[in-house]
Amino acid sequence: MENSNHFGKVYLIGAGPGDPGLLTVRGKSILEKADVVAYDRLVSPGVLSLCNPKAKMVDVGKMPTHHKVKQSEINKLLVKFALEMPGATVARLKGGDPFVFGRGGEEALELVAAGVEFEVVPGVTSAIAVPAYAGIPVSHRGIATSFHIITGHEKEVDSRKSEVGSDSVILSEVRSTKSKDPSQNLSLDFENLAKCQGTLIFLMGIANMDFIARRLIECGKDPKTPLAFIEKGTTPNQRTVMATLETAGETIVRENVTAPAITIMGGVVELGKTLAWKKNLPLSGKRLVVTRAAKQSSGITARLTALGAEVIETPMIETRSLEKPQTVFHPERSTVGAESKDPGLQGSVDFKSLANFDILAFTSTNGVESFFKQLFAAGYDVRVLAGKKIASVGKITEKMLLEYGIRCDYVPEGHTGEGLGLLLRDVVDKCEHVILSEERSSESKDLVESRILLLQGNLADDTLLKLLPKATRWTVYETLPVAELPDWKREAIASADAIVFASSSAVENFSRLSSVGQSPFSRLSFCIGRLTEATARKHGFETVTSDETTMDSLVKKIVEYYTMGENA
Repeated sequence: MENSNHFGKVYLIGAGPGDPGLLTVRGKSILEKADVVAYDRLVSPGVLSLCNPKAKMVDVGKMPTHHKVKQSEINKLLVKFALEMPGATVARLKGGDPFVFGRGGEEALELVAAGVEFEVVPGVTSAIAVPAYAGIPVSHRGIATSFHIITGHEKEVDSRKSEVGSDSVILSEVRSTKSKDPSQNLSLDFENLAKCQGTLIFLMGIANMDFIARRLIECGKDPKTPLAFIEKGTTPNQRTVMATLETAGETIVRENVTAPAITIMGGVVELGKTLAWKKNLPLSGKRLVVTRAAKQSSGITARLTALGAEVIETPMIETRSLEKPQTVFHPERSTVGAESKDPGLQGSVDFKSLANFDILAFTSTNGVESFFKQLFAAGYDVRVLAGKKIASVGKITEKMLLEYGIRCDYVPEGHTGEGLGLLLRDVVDKCEHVILSEERSSESKDLVESRILLLQGNLADDTLLKLLPKATRWTVYETLPVAELPDWKREAIASADAIVFASSSAVENFSRLSSVGQSPFSRLSFCIGRLTEATARKHGFETVTSDETTMDSLVKKIVEYYTMGENA
């Protein structure tokens, strides 16, 4: 741990406005090792999915009209974690930036008073990022040379006022009380704000915006000033509603504008009609749950995110390399060139026995990584594969093998286990024909087939062994189901548009976990491979399946579905 103190260290981390891609590199690195994460309501599930899966997750989220945990209690909670967990990394995860109306200063003061070490990790503030995602720059040459951030946060303190100067950034806090009269709730310097030529950005002020707009007009601001309300900025549910200062109140009611939302006023708002880039992305507004194993999901997550989707990484299985491969002896057959001929048994492998095989068949990227990890750990390198033929179940596994400097000799067109088995059986038949013509040996087929080695996981089915009954299978990794889903992830899944499955085991475990206390969720699924599709249908999912068993094909199918309609 970074903290050598006898207390834990607290990190006040800005999570940004919603899009997990806007989390800083520093923030991500801390969350990945955090022992405790105390997070707010507005922190997106995409950001939460980046946290250490073993971290204690504490929801301290505050609703507009109801505080789950009062700020004073949050302050004390951070101190408590630090005092009771020596050397721990305690992450306080806050929407936006901790020091831009995030009350991070109050938390920091409490930590100082308790003698707890802390660090502030700035975040991207919604005041700038949300307009940018709506195509509205907060400043623009010839239109606005300053921008001013105002919040309607409810707190009984004197408002902070700053002089309005060109090219300045002004942070003002709205003073609010329990009064139902907005004029008693706000103590803004409306006269100076009305004269300001820069962009005005109001955070958390929707409830008072009708009054704010009227007061600005009374103080001389042009009623025709362009205005935009941006709901749920940088998330799949982002919505921009245009208005003017004089129509602000009626627009909020007519369009049912709700929090969380920001209000931006000024000439720059007009640019949003031309520069709104986010809504043009093909998957904009879609929340997709990716169930692939964590270490494999980054590729598809990056692709889907770049296309506008919000991705919730929710691995259903975990894979772990075995220390040594295990030979699995198939019932009802004897194994030539292996350690034992007893059916149903398994035992550790000595890599010297690789000499007994001519063809090595890999059925997954996990199998490739695990095999080479074990091979190198045993003191060997790729030279032991000299002269051997290499088979891959599909293009993804083939690409992984190439990273180890190994080119494949056999890859089935269908990219399935059955396709691989049929291809290798055809290879065996051709070899048998050659040997029979030369040696007339009745045992030639068995000898050729027995020199095929299948490198698979513990949950691999018997498809290949049924097609190649004399082949040998080594189990090089094990697949373990994820045991549970945290509450925040269940909530995210409940609001998702679709679930993405890359394996049958992921479908099985998702169906098992989601049936335990799960709110209704989307029954639409995107599947890779026909076996995954069949399993998803068995569990009641509507399925859209990729044409090929590759991630590129799956992403293409997802885009086609949403851009061409449900019947694509």
